[in-house]
Formats: sequence, C-alpha cells, structure tokens
Amino acid sequence: MWSSKLSTKQKPASKASSMPESGKSLPSSFTHRTPLAVKIPVIDLQSTHRASMMEMIREASANLGIFQVTNHGIPVSVMDEAVQGVRRFHEQDYEVKKGFYTRDLSSTLVYISNYDLYSSPALNWRDIFFSFMAPLPLPPEELPEVCRDIQI
Repeated sequence: MWSSKLSTKQKPASKASSMPESGKSLPSSFTHRTPLAVKIPVIDLQSTHRASMMEMIREASANLGIFQVTNHGIPVSVMDEAVQGVRRFHEQDYEVKKGFYTRDLSSTLVYISNYDLYSSPALNWRDIFFSFMAPLPLPPEELPEVCRDIQI
C-alpha cells in the first residue's frame, strides 16, 4: 500500500501535465546511455512445425523474456477491450489507484511506479498495472471495478 513515508520518486505518478519545453532536455537520470535494438520473436500458433515453434518459445522465454503470439484465436475486439480496460484503470483518480499500489511484485494484483527504481542506471518512470489470473483467478471483487469485466 502506498505510504506517505515513500520518497517522491517512489510514489505512483499522477497525470503528467506536459513534456519539457522545446529546446530543453531531460535530466540525465531519465535518459539511457545505450539504445536497445531488440527483435521480438513472433510465434505463429498455426505453424505446422511444432518442434521449431516450441524451441522459439523456449529460447525467447529464456533469453529475452518476451515474444509475440499470432493466430491465437483471441478476437481483436477482446484485445481492444483489454487495452481500454487498462486505460480506464490508469485514468482513474489518484486516490482510487493508490488503493492498489504495492512494491511487492509477487502480489496477485500489482499497481506500481518505477518498478526498477533501485536497480536501473536511468529512471524508467512507468505506471504499471497487472494481475495474475492463473492458475486461479482473483475473486471479482478484488479486481478494479473499471476493468473487472475484461479481466474475468
């Protein structure tokens, strides 16, 4: 739970009002020194080459931690509603969102800012919201009301 004892850097972000004025640069703590050039693997679930598909999943999971899945059968409308649900969560009043705030990434429902605050060489300001729905989903009343329907 968010506490007033947290430093300003640890508190969840409220709505950002603007970007720096033109010609002004961000503080060095907000910039990364090396650009990332990552190619995200694409896994096609309709592939007939199951062994190579499984190897791609294993390799991407072990080495990169992310991959894109295509031909999974989830309708675009469902994916769009999931995006809208997350947007609705982030657009809520700060007082509502702080009830979900935690720095405990093992929680089943997490809302956090600056998840890598103490480990990254550059500040990575992001408000992140996620929940684990497997193996057992959370009871509906524990999910944020604005995105409860899409998560169930």
